[in-house]
Amino acid sequence: MTAADHLSIVLAQMTQVVGDLAANADAMRAVRARHPGADLILYPELQLIGYPPEDLVLKPALADRAAAMLAELAAETADGGPAMLVGSVERAKNADGGDALYNIVALLDGGRIVAVRRKHELPNYGTFDEKRVFAPGALPDIVEWRGIKLGLPICEDGWLPKVSAHLAAQGAELLISVNGSPYEIDKDERRLTQVFAGRVAETGLPLIFLNRIGGQDELVFDGCSFVLNGDGTTAHRLTDWEAEERVTRWVKGADGWACAAGAIAAWEAHPADIYSAMIVSLRDYVERNRFPGVVLGLSGGIDSAICAAIAADALGPDKVWCVMMPSRFTSQASLDDAAGCAAMIGCRLDTISIVPAVEAFDTMLAGSFADVEVDITEENVQSRIRGVTLMALSNKFGPMLLTTGNKSEMSVGYATIYGDMAGGYNPLKDAYKMTVFAIAKWRNANVPRLSRNPVTPVMPDAIITKPPSAELRPDQKDEDSLPAYADLDRMLHMLVEEEASVDDVVAKYGFARDAVVRIERLLMLAEYKRRQAPPGVKLSTRNFGRDRRYPITHGFRTG
Repeated sequence: MTAADHLSIVLAQMTQVVGDLAANADAMRAVRARHPGADLILYPELQLIGYPPEDLVLKPALADRAAAMLAELAAETADGGPAMLVGSVERAKNADGGDALYNIVALLDGGRIVAVRRKHELPNYGTFDEKRVFAPGALPDIVEWRGIKLGLPICEDGWLPKVSAHLAAQGAELLISVNGSPYEIDKDERRLTQVFAGRVAETGLPLIFLNRIGGQDELVFDGCSFVLNGDGTTAHRLTDWEAEERVTRWVKGADGWACAAGAIAAWEAHPADIYSAMIVSLRDYVERNRFPGVVLGLSGGIDSAICAAIAADALGPDKVWCVMMPSRFTSQASLDDAAGCAAMIGCRLDTISIVPAVEAFDTMLAGSFADVEVDITEENVQSRIRGVTLMALSNKFGPMLLTTGNKSEMSVGYATIYGDMAGGYNPLKDAYKMTVFAIAKWRNANVPRLSRNPVTPVMPDAIITKPPSAELRPDQKDEDSLPAYADLDRMLHMLVEEEASVDDVVAKYGFARDAVVRIERLLMLAEYKRRQAPPGVKLSTRNFGRDRRYPITHGFRTG
């Protein structure tokens, strides 16, 4: 067997920091240093500049710096060590002679840039808008390197059949697809068993799928990289959520290249995967934006309790500061439940009564509100007092204010703008209320693999079992204003994720039409609130913000 008959390829499933080219380059160098005997090291999509770069990539200085850094990395491969397949950005002239930016992979070997291939298929749906910043490359040719013909489809190039078919027709022997594929529920298995298994079935070629990990604002990346042989069998599955450097061994036989069998990692099931997404996204958001920790209101309800638990799992309980802010409507049970939750988590809990502030506002507004009935306005004043209190602590001491509203509430506007919506990040933004119940029950019985606070349970059972209430008026319950959450979430999932009509929802579930019409109306009216809400981790196919982009002002209703 000759050197051309076998290869050692390392899959570097790793995180990246958008815009921090030096740190990203150093991380790649460190991987290479740990595998001096490998032939080739693969890095995720746009590993040098970070994915997604959004409009930051339009800064000419970024592309210039990336080009210089890529040249440095290429020069370092003159040491005879492993080649590197590095994702970056390239600024070049397009066919019309104008400047264009391309999403590329560059093969670095022997002290030079051996080949560059540009991304052909630019996704422009859901969370992706690459056509805004990148130009599409031509259909990429194969790269002949060390006796093997490589096809290098970049992310979306591999999600659609055209590029892989073109590369196979050119004689490719191995497809290597580097990705920046964000987490969505069930997406890990869909990538493997549907999308990329499809490319293998179509071409008969072995395929490497490499994905990044880590959080980037509203997106979180779960890794879940894998290797498929040409017969469709899975040779390797890398872990989810965590960095891993997997060495794969390839041998060329009579039927072409094949990868020796390796470890098959088990990927998390629901709702553990959702919880991990929340941990990773919050951890990276807080730490990379250099907050010393988080502060949040702990009401004794399930949303704030699970947010406190997520924060402690992400950051450690010493970096979580909870504040109970009782009013005259706060029950003793809520006070007890909040105290119990903080004690179980092991985080700080302060109590700051909002009664003096409420009384001050009542006095201030007495003249303007004279002869007008008490209504939701007074409830919103309480929420905004709490928001001001928490922001004051954030301003004075530095922790980021964590917002705790779930997707069900945000969908219908059951939240107070400049009140409980105030904050810097919301781990529940894309989690419906029934999902919140599911992860709370799961967390009370399990310690997450990624946790920095390995304790359980994390909240009293009463928090999970009692009827949800904002406690802004006597004997208030959420279901006084909304349908039962199990019903509401079914309506919302169809209206939001499926873009269904009122009649579609009624036909499927048999709900009263007037009830669904009302929920659709509330959904549309609350758009202005959601535009002013903090970011939060994307979990579904249609999160508010990056995926679902509705006009604030419009007159369309399906009911």
